Amino acid sequence: MRIRVAGIIPMEDGFALMHRIGNKVNGILDYHVFPGGGLEEGETLEEGIVREIKEEFGINVKVKEKIYELDGGEINQKEYFFLCEYVSGKLGTGDGPEFNNDPKYADRGKYIPEIIKKENIEKINLLPSEIRDKFVEDVKNGKF
Repeated sequence: MRIRVAGIIPMEDGFALMHRIGNKVNGILDYHVFPGGGLEEGETLEEGIVREIKEEFGINVKVKEKIYELDGGEINQKEYFFLCEYVSGKLGTGDGPEFNNDPKYADRGKYIPEIIKKENIEKINLLPSEIRDKFVEDVKNGKF
């Protein structure tokens, strides 16, 4: 089973998200996701999310708590979503394979780190949709 971790990072009255353009998922070519990825050998969930956020966004975070879990069912994947606290670094300076011309990512479209204001969260295509609905409700209720 593949384990994926993702971070919910409040920043500047919004949330740091990865804007994906040109990589079709469920018929959608323009969407946002929480930053994250698969665990590497021997990593804890917390170590994995800290590494992934550093690679993708170029920022350092502190893991606060696990917020959501999603069982991928048919795709044999389990996802864990953690609330993270921004510590340091400049958003958009990540040097992960998505940004350094790794041929494995050549046909995956663009990866654009962005901060989406809280009031605009409902207006974007945020995936996965199962987590989006819970997240939007939690933002409305002031959880974040």
